[in-house]
Amino acid sequence: MAGASAAYWLAERGRVVVLEQEDAPGYHATGRSAAMYMETYGGPLTKGLAVAGRSFLADPPAGFSETPLLSPRQVLYLGRADQIAALDRFHEENRRHVPSLLRLDAAETLEQPVPLREDYVAGAVLEPDAEEIDVAALHQGYLRGLRARGGTLMTEAQVTALTRNGGLWHAETPAGAFAAPVVVNAAGAWCDAVARLAGVAPIGLQPKRRTAFIFDGPAAGGVDGWPMVHDIEDSFYLKPDAGRVLGSPADEIPSEPCDAYPEELDIAVGADRIMQVTTLEIRHIRNKWAGLRSFVKDRQPVAGFDVAAPGFFWVAGQGGAGIMTAPALGAVTAALAAGAPMPEEAAARGITAEVLGPGRLG
Repeated sequence: MAGASAAYWLAERGRVVVLEQEDAPGYHATGRSAAMYMETYGGPLTKGLAVAGRSFLADPPAGFSETPLLSPRQVLYLGRADQIAALDRFHEENRRHVPSLLRLDAAETLEQPVPLREDYVAGAVLEPDAEEIDVAALHQGYLRGLRARGGTLMTEAQVTALTRNGGLWHAETPAGAFAAPVVVNAAGAWCDAVARLAGVAPIGLQPKRRTAFIFDGPAAGGVDGWPMVHDIEDSFYLKPDAGRVLGSPADEIPSEPCDAYPEELDIAVGADRIMQVTTLEIRHIRNKWAGLRSFVKDRQPVAGFDVAAPGFFWVAGQGGAGIMTAPALGAVTAALAAGAPMPEEAAARGITAEVLGPGRLG
């Protein structure tokens, strides 16, 4: 998603070719996302980028998507008695920039349309204005826009060599050779690998596996009106998904860049945690998958030119927030890569080239 968004905005400014290693774009993290827009999620840069891009998600350009990109889906951050301090801290830290945030006591939490266990729930924080993102529509909108602006998408084009000569980066791929003055490294979990290929020092990116699975909701009543339920200390989440329920142990298992697969133990842990919190019975897993969420040491996204490699631009480390930050991060990438000013909506939230760039990592 980060690459597609950046390419969409860059194609307004010059010729763009997207090199995709798989036979279709969006195969890895983009296609395995929980697909939520939450202004309370992540660190300051993540939150700032999310807010800066919300207007695009709410009202995309004409022709970008035939369906709305956002639909209502509240988020309920849940806590036990021993997590009350964490709930209070979370509410206090986030209500300054999310004024609609609500702190619920146990009774108010149990009124939510999710079958929660009374002996578990001590309270919650509700984000009433969170929304679900149509990831496929957003991704395809960027790719259609890229082509409409004269850009090119090359699939099965894994970069096998990347060198700089004569002021240009030269990329060798099975789909042919390409050259450009600027290369945007938006390879997700493979960003450090691409850098090494180019002789550029890595930024310490750590991919981490996250597991998800689908199971049936209760026999009586639908689940579509449920909020997403998220443990305040990030030990599980669940949310409605096409009439069933998506669950996760919210795991972060260090991994090499790869086509991630779920482990049965992680699924069992996630199912057990959800059944401790709710009266749901998880008897059959309908579907399961895993994806890689990538982080740098400060767990904030990176976007900017490498300090030691001319024309090498990093877009990395979105840490599971790549979908909701894509509109703003793509626009920021295009501006910085072209030497233009920071987009107004990002600048208004204190986002600068210095705080986003890889130079901050030392």
